[in-house]
Amino acid sequence: MPEPGSKKYDTRRARLRKDAEGSGISDQDANRAANEELQEDQEWRSRGPKTERGRGPKGERPSSG
Repeated sequence: MPEPGSKKYDTRRARLRKDAEGSGISDQDANRAANEELQEDQEWRSRGPKTERGRGPKGERPSSG
């Protein structure tokens, strides 16, 4: 599953932005609309940190359980 910042995500966002621009939406609004559309879709949304280190300092992590 692609996540924000990945090449696949950026390619999809550019394609959506181009389609929006073609339908008469301004550049800024097209960019915002493409980002919103991708963030609404579960497949393209970030799932959070992938490692323990990504969760932050050990003393500041929420307790699990």
